[in-house]
Amino acid sequence: MKILLLNTDDFNGGAAIACRRLLKALRFSDVMPLMLVQESKSKQEGVIQLNNSWLSKKMAFLRFVGERIYFLPDEKSKAVRFLFNPAKFGIDITKNNLVQEADVVHLHWTNFGFLSTDSLQQLFASEKPVVWTLHDMWAFTGGCHHSDECENYQDTCGNCTQYIKKPGPKDLSNAIWKAKQEAFKGANLTVVTCSRWLGNRAKKSSLFKDVRVESIPNPIDVSVFSPLKKEDARKALGLNPAKHYILFAAMRIDAVGKGFAYFKAALELLHTQLTAEQASNIELLIFGQAEATDFDELPFKANLLGRLTDLTTIAQAYSAASMFVIPSLAENLPNTIMEAMACGTPSVGFDVGGIPEMIVHQESGMPPTGYLAQYKSSEDLAKGMQWILLDSDYQQLCTNARQKVLDEYSEQAVSKRYYEVYNAIASKEEITQQQVSPLWIKKPIEGLVAEPIPPLGARGLSIITITYNAEEFLERTIKSIVPKPLNAFTKVLPTKQMSCMAIPILLITKEISKAYVPKLHRTVCQKI
Repeated sequence: MKILLLNTDDFNGGAAIACRRLLKALRFSDVMPLMLVQESKSKQEGVIQLNNSWLSKKMAFLRFVGERIYFLPDEKSKAVRFLFNPAKFGIDITKNNLVQEADVVHLHWTNFGFLSTDSLQQLFASEKPVVWTLHDMWAFTGGCHHSDECENYQDTCGNCTQYIKKPGPKDLSNAIWKAKQEAFKGANLTVVTCSRWLGNRAKKSSLFKDVRVESIPNPIDVSVFSPLKKEDARKALGLNPAKHYILFAAMRIDAVGKGFAYFKAALELLHTQLTAEQASNIELLIFGQAEATDFDELPFKANLLGRLTDLTTIAQAYSAASMFVIPSLAENLPNTIMEAMACGTPSVGFDVGGIPEMIVHQESGMPPTGYLAQYKSSEDLAKGMQWILLDSDYQQLCTNARQKVLDEYSEQAVSKRYYEVYNAIASKEEITQQQVSPLWIKKPIEGLVAEPIPPLGARGLSIITITYNAEEFLERTIKSIVPKPLNAFTKVLPTKQMSCMAIPILLITKEISKAYVPKLHRTVCQKI
């Protein structure tokens, strides 16, 4: 089954990162995934760049500029310039060979001149099965990416006081809503949201109320984002191993929705609540797009790491931190919280969007993973930071955070759920072995050499996987479908590249193997 992921690019913003991570996760499943973008900088295997000529790159830039110019007469202020997209300019993606060959087209974030509303209409008119993963609300609103408290998307939009200079019943937001309504008619569409919060909003929207909506989180590589000893991580970054560090990801801190003003106020409150000795032992750790002068007025010393692209360094930053603070006022399912938790670092954030699905609050009755502050309350944000630093069972908090990621956000868990969606909507008659682009062909993983499996002394099933964290998942899965109990369960690790499970099963049949053993983790499966 050929799955084509579409995103504007593969390097800018959380949607691009999430899409690339899904591409990687799917490459271990029983599908052939590719990711098609306008421009690529990641050099990740399976990412295909559309714009390879000087002219095509200039045309993409002109479409981006055209979007901004088109919105300019209606723009309420410069502050909302990139928070509202009219999707007036785009390309006809249906002419692309990979789109034509794909069994399922999987949309992600396609704004900024990549796909227009007309582009979407052309795609839906092709009757190609489409999955659309939403990273914000844009798909079902009249142009905004987050509506905040506005619920006009449940009707026909219009009267857009937040983004439109002269709001009214027939303003630009209403016109865009009508264009989307026309474009989405008859679409073979399944909507996926990264959080249940966004899924609930999509189901209430007038555009998607009759569309199948699933909630599947973004995946994360738990072998890359894994806990390091905090002292070692701090030394690696040139930090004092004995101090506490509050981590903050700086991205457009002047944007109101990022909540930097609340973070600043919370730090000032925290400073007044600590003794002089406690305060002197706390510093800030900041990565992202920011200048040192942006943090001159904060009460704690700021250590700037700049914009990080190396995953090892990013994981070190999360592990070095005592906590991660995200003061955003509107979020879906932030990659940053997931990354911090995967590294065993608890988080503090506002009770908004999909954040409550990630941060389990200390008073929830469940094993806490951080502190969920009251929305827009700097006082409660400061209380959360103080609780983690001084009053929590810190080591247990770190363990809980890591475990939640393993349970819900691992590549294996997420790719399995997406496979079920693809398999349900793809036309079985059209999934054939016809001649297609060689780009779809999966390359064998280098360095994996199968070694002889030790004799089991019983008839059974042997599964060889390429990841260390597959054994437990496979054991649970097979035990759940095999009608008779397992005689024995052994694990053999012949090489560092290969982990091998040997599971003798009574009366195992070829049919059971084909039907139930998850190909997601299988490179070799044979009866012994």
